Amino acid sequence: MKGRIHSIETFGTLDGPGIRYVIFTQGCLLRCQFCHNPDTWDLKAGKEVTVEEVIKDVEDYIPYMNASGGGITVSGGEPLLQVEFLTELFTECKKRGIHTTIDSSGGCFSTSKVFLEKLDKLLAVTDLILLDLKQINDQKHKTLTGLTNKHILKFAKLLADKKIPIWVRHVLVPGITDNEEDLTKLSAFIHSLSNVEKIEILPYHKLGIYKWENLGLNYPLEGVEPPTKETVEWAQQILETK
Repeated sequence: MKGRIHSIETFGTLDGPGIRYVIFTQGCLLRCQFCHNPDTWDLKAGKEVTVEEVIKDVEDYIPYMNASGGGITVSGGEPLLQVEFLTELFTECKKRGIHTTIDSSGGCFSTSKVFLEKLDKLLAVTDLILLDLKQINDQKHKTLTGLTNKHILKFAKLLADKKIPIWVRHVLVPGITDNEEDLTKLSAFIHSLSNVEKIEILPYHKLGIYKWENLGLNYPLEGVEPPTKETVEWAQQILETK
């Protein structure tokens, strides 16, 4: 089984508990205006790797991961575009006692029978999902990402029904995702789910702008500055309030 990946980070500390071996997969259906990895969008770019190649490399880091309560995280791009590859990879990880995490926006979630059957097999070997909820208002979500959020919210509810632990993540972009009414509605949705272990505000940053420029893309948030510490704390409080 081969997967198409963008890059690997061997000592990640921001994508799940402990020290993580983070794989960034290639391909994404969303076109988020604040994306700091637009070079992961193209489904045909990146490089092909086999499960065996990844596992061979991961095994060198197991002592560090285990000592910190860490494991492997597959991010993106959108990992769920490669469900079968993830399933085989995570199956091998579980044989070695490695904690498995997916960082997903749910952007490619489908209620088709074929996809749901494949997803069930993947969830059986998945310990945690970092779920990116970008905007609760559907029209604003379409403007921000290019797609509706209806299937993403269905994905969140399915994970709750299946009791898969999730950490909810929300990128806070001044003037775009920091509206108080939207945050309050997002909070209500989050607290309607029974499987949320953690809520994280991710402050918008400009570190990926050079990638847009290198790809010849116009950066849509030109002039937008990162939120202040106080604004982040304010938004965090809203999302954590039931």
